[in-house]
Amino acid sequence: MLNVLFVTAKGEKVTAQAEPGARLLEVAQSAGMPLEGTCEGQMACSTCHVIVAPDWFAKLPEASMEEEDMLDLAAGVARTSRLSCQIELTPDLDGIEVRIPGVSRDMQIG
Repeated sequence: MLNVLFVTAKGEKVTAQAEPGARLLEVAQSAGMPLEGTCEGQMACSTCHVIVAPDWFAKLPEASMEEEDMLDLAAGVARTSRLSCQIELTPDLDGIEVRIPGVSRDMQIG
């Protein structure tokens, strides 16, 4: 099992466990994090936006152009922002820390 540390918008820390190969979005939702994932991982929205801790950001594969385009629509984007639906957890990411942005945008509402 792999460990994931979520930091909520209020600064609370929540640790979750996941199987290798799980998508970060699914792990976050199972842990009760407020990530909507409206498009169910199809990279057609930005409602699963997270901010990866800088130490972990460099360990991730580079974001695709499509992901970068979707991040342009996300609220509260930072240098280490990613879409959690695009992060597959591997043993190299055991212990990854991600922050849930304080602002979110529901693409169904606008």
